[in-house]
Amino acid sequence: MTWNLWWRFGPWRERQAAIRAEIAAQSPDLLLAQEVWCHSEDGDQAAQLAEPAGYHVARSTRPDGQPYAFGNAILSRWPLGSIETIALPGTDGLPSHRTAVLAEVDHPGGSLLAVVTHLEWRYDHSALRVRQLEALMAELRLRRLGTDSERAIVLGGDLNAVPDADEVRRLTGLSAAYGEAGSRGPVFTDAWTAVRDDPGYTWTRDNPHTRDALWPRRRLDYVMVSWPRPKPIDNPLAAHLGGQEPVEGVVPSDHYAVVVDLDDRPPEEHE
Repeated sequence: MTWNLWWRFGPWRERQAAIRAEIAAQSPDLLLAQEVWCHSEDGDQAAQLAEPAGYHVARSTRPDGQPYAFGNAILSRWPLGSIETIALPGTDGLPSHRTAVLAEVDHPGGSLLAVVTHLEWRYDHSALRVRQLEALMAELRLRRLGTDSERAIVLGGDLNAVPDADEVRRLTGLSAAYGEAGSRGPVFTDAWTAVRDDPGYTWTRDNPHTRDALWPRRRLDYVMVSWPRPKPIDNPLAAHLGGQEPVEGVVPSDHYAVVVDLDDRPPEEHE
C-alpha cells in the first residue's frame, strides 16, 4: 500500500484517527508512506501508526540521523535491514528535502527491496522529476549488483506525474530506461495498469480536500515491481484504491491510497 498522508495540512489533527482506521482496515503487509510528519511536541507519525499493529519502521533521516519533519516511511510486517535514505536532487542539482527510503525486507518468501519516494510536485518540473528518478535508479542498480535475489524491488510513492509523463514512461519501459547504455534499468511494472482498465485517479475533485484543484483527475500514486524477475514471482494480482470514504466525517488525506496484491509465494511454490 502506498499513501501520501498530507503532512500536517488541512484538518490534520482530525485526520489522524481516519488515517489509523484506514490502515487498520486495509492491513497492508507493507505501507509505503509519504508526507509523514515528525514534530518536537507531537512525536513521529510513522512510529505512532506502526505501534498498534507492531510494524517495523524505516524512516527518512537527515545525515545527522534525525527524522525529516516532512518525510517518507516504510512500515513492514516483517523485520527490516540495511535501511538507507537517499536525498534526491533539487532544482540546483544539490541534495534536497525530497528523499527515497530503501530497506531490505526479511520476507519469508525471500528478501526483497522496498523503496518509497516522493518527487517534486510542480506541473512544470517534469525534467527535475526525471533527474530525481535517474538518481534513484542509479542507487537501485548499485543495490542489485552481485545479488542473486529473485524477488522484485517494490517501489511505492507519490511521483507527482501521470502514467504517460516522460518520467514515468522511462520508469516503466515505454521509452528509454534510466541509465547509460549498457547499464540501464531497472524497469518497473506499474501494478495498476497491469491488472486494471480504469484510470485509478488518486487526486480527484471527488475528494473534498482537492475540490478546487487545478488538475483534479490524475493518478499520481504508484506501486511498482521491478523487471527482470522470474515470472510469476511478485506479479501484481489485484489493485484498488483506499482512503476514499470519510471516517467520522473526515476524509483521511488529499490523496487516495493505492493498495496492491502481489504474488509473493516463494519460488519453490511456483514449480
